[in-house]
Amino acid sequence: MSTTIKMAMKSITYNLSEHPSIKSFRWSPSQSWGSTWSFLFTAIFLYIAVAITFHLILHLLHHLLRRRTNHPPPSIPLGPLPALHSLSMSLISAVIFAGILLSSAAEIRDTRWFWRRTNTTPLQWLLCFPLGTRPSGRVFFWSYVFYLSRFLHLFRTFFLILRHRRLPLHHLLNHSVIIFTSFMWLEFSQSFQVLAIVSTSLVTSLVYGYRFWTAVGLPCACFPFVLNCQFVLLGCNLIIHFGVLMMHLLKGGCNGIAAWGFNSVLNAAILFLFLNFHVKRNIRKNSKVHNHDDHNDECHKRKED
Repeated sequence: MSTTIKMAMKSITYNLSEHPSIKSFRWSPSQSWGSTWSFLFTAIFLYIAVAITFHLILHLLHHLLRRRTNHPPPSIPLGPLPALHSLSMSLISAVIFAGILLSSAAEIRDTRWFWRRTNTTPLQWLLCFPLGTRPSGRVFFWSYVFYLSRFLHLFRTFFLILRHRRLPLHHLLNHSVIIFTSFMWLEFSQSFQVLAIVSTSLVTSLVYGYRFWTAVGLPCACFPFVLNCQFVLLGCNLIIHFGVLMMHLLKGGCNGIAAWGFNSVLNAAILFLFLNFHVKRNIRKNSKVHNHDDHNDECHKRKED
């Protein structure tokens, strides 16, 4: 039994950190799909344009049907699609989480001899890439997979429009900014990305695993699980940002610090919109009378939001 487990662990480690395609990865327009600025801006523009157009068309149809029948039309059934999407996102994020951990450990093992000359610790490397770091190798392979997974994440926007006929501004901008920042991580070999991918992939796996759990009819949590996970992720990112800034000031420079600064401004704007949305939402909730039925409705909302 122990031999089987060891062989399985060796196979997982090899496939997630030692495979030749992972070790030889290089971020470049000729080798990596979606690695050009024109692709990035076109993809984000199309996402925003299609989402807004789709939302306006459904809103118009909803208004016409309501005028004709004097009753609000039912929500559009999506069948198993949201559950399958949640399951796939949870599994992909779990693989990214395991891959980035194993790859980081392998990079630390292979370059430890060099760090001794510069008195660099593994934590310092995780927070602050040395100046001149190129986007190649194990860690950047998983950063690239994380970047690609953000496009699969976009389908949730259209599920939200179809189910609830709403398109919050912070939701639309948050998805766009995440794609942009994950591109910047690769393009500028940006410091901060390893720990950011670890925390984001872990939280994403948990959140989408919970969404799959509730989508198949299993009981939901008695507290806002998804919202709490989002706040935990925001707290982790703030701590990591502070760590990168400290390392940059103490070590004399971290790679991609200009891109890090620009991403920090974007993240701060998204954080403001996120908090503003949820504060207003809580104010509306507190203004209503809560009863047992309201609790059931809220539990149902949590399963879908």
